[in-house]
Amino acid sequence: MGDCITTYSKISFSPVEPEMDRIEIRDIAHALSLMARANGHFPRFYSVGQHCIHCCEEAYARGYDRRVQLACLLHDASEAYLADITRPVKQYLKRYQEIEKVLQDCIFQKYLGKLTDEEQRLWKMLDDTLLYYEFDHFMGQQAVGYPGELVSHPIFDTEPFEVTEGHYLAWFERLKEG
Repeated sequence: MGDCITTYSKISFSPVEPEMDRIEIRDIAHALSLMARANGHFPRFYSVGQHCIHCCEEAYARGYDRRVQLACLLHDASEAYLADITRPVKQYLKRYQEIEKVLQDCIFQKYLGKLTDEEQRLWKMLDDTLLYYEFDHFMGQQAVGYPGELVSHPIFDTEPFEVTEGHYLAWFERLKEG
């Protein structure tokens, strides 16, 4: 095994030296649907997959183009191979951040090609927007500054991982087709 993990679809994958042809959307959707947001500290299970779907739906509701919607759906895809690390800790893990960036860029490259600065800015802004509303809903506190109103109407609730996985894959197929 060495430096590789075995993914849901039984692919031997190196998160440190990612190969684009070994990245599978099924693996991403499956893993993110089972991964707890906020490192499991919300009072109920809410997955990283749900967060990504809500980011994508917000981009759609705002009328952002297909590429930004897909970037929102994929923006945490590296976590399917690495795991989620909370922002307060991640800032101290320089090597982890480098590995995560290489992997995330590889995923974006496979499904979107190179993102423009504006596309990067938009998905990051929506990521923070959802972070704000998720923490407000689950914890009654604001994790980041007020980002303005949501246009979409996400339901921040527990859903079976199979449902999240299916929604994730459905959004991907819809956006991939363009």
